[in-house]
Amino acid sequence: MTSTLQEGILVGCGNPLLDISAIVPMDFLQKYEMKEDDAILAEERHMPIYRELVDGFQAEFLAGGSVQNSLRIAQWILGQPKVAVFFGCVGEDEYADILMEKARSAGLDVHYQIKKDVPTGTCAVLITGTHRSLCANLAAANNFTIDHLDQPLNKALVDNALYYYISGFFLTVNPPSIMQVAATALAKQRPFLMNLSAPFISQFYMAPLLAVMPYVDIIFGNEAEAHAFATAQGWPTEDLREIGKRLVALDKLNPARPRIAILTQGCDPVLLIQRDSVEEFPVTRLAVHEIVDTNGAGDAFVGGFLSQFVQGKSLDVCIRCGNYAAGHIIKNPGCTYTGEPQFVE
Repeated sequence: MTSTLQEGILVGCGNPLLDISAIVPMDFLQKYEMKEDDAILAEERHMPIYRELVDGFQAEFLAGGSVQNSLRIAQWILGQPKVAVFFGCVGEDEYADILMEKARSAGLDVHYQIKKDVPTGTCAVLITGTHRSLCANLAAANNFTIDHLDQPLNKALVDNALYYYISGFFLTVNPPSIMQVAATALAKQRPFLMNLSAPFISQFYMAPLLAVMPYVDIIFGNEAEAHAFATAQGWPTEDLREIGKRLVALDKLNPARPRIAILTQGCDPVLLIQRDSVEEFPVTRLAVHEIVDTNGAGDAFVGGFLSQFVQGKSLDVCIRCGNYAAGHIIKNPGCTYTGEPQFVE
């Protein structure tokens, strides 16, 4: 248990999704033209996938959505409710009720925008061995509008926060909301953190990503996402350290707070890239039999990081806690945890 923190110091915006997770054979991925460890948005041809998982496999329903996952993990580690506030859009249905219950039981202060005529978003999580492939049908999550943040209660929550975290995934939904939160962070000189989230964001949403990048103080990503960003930018390098240095060097509005890039590489060391340094943080390798699934590992890393960052801990403690959280989540289905957190500085 940490020392008492002010409620609502961390605000996140993202897509609240119910994960429908099942172990499937490789030919199931091929049937839907999906790849291992990919993350995509559902197209028309993917729509039968959700019913097929429920009817044909032993599917589990788990609270999902990248930012909501990260905030749930941060709350679990902090052990104090309502440190984190989450905004996103859901329908008015059973799936929304499940998401709300899971989020609140984790201590998250949830302020959903509710759209009555659209179902709550879902994400098919296809587990093949130690790999996971994600296919998100955003549905209601795609209908988030900026006026939700302008409601007096919600505006006060955003204004009073001390830390802000938004996923790259949210760029597909409502860039004006992201820019508004980013501008608030800048005006108040408070850290704004973001995630590259998936290769398709860099491939298809580079314009809104570059628009918000000058506000970003800390950018997270894994190796595939970093490579996708570099390719989309035409950077002539495959070297993750060099890509990180270039990410850090992109234009920034508050030069007093130089950008930091934190790049994960699965079981290889995490890279902490600052303007004139690159540090490595080793990851504890798990035996194959310990790995349940890697779904949520990246979200959990950010959650662990945030749990320490909002306490003002050093970056190395934040990253070590990120690695701890990711290691814990990999041993559990989806982005779920068991027992009390065991992280020791």
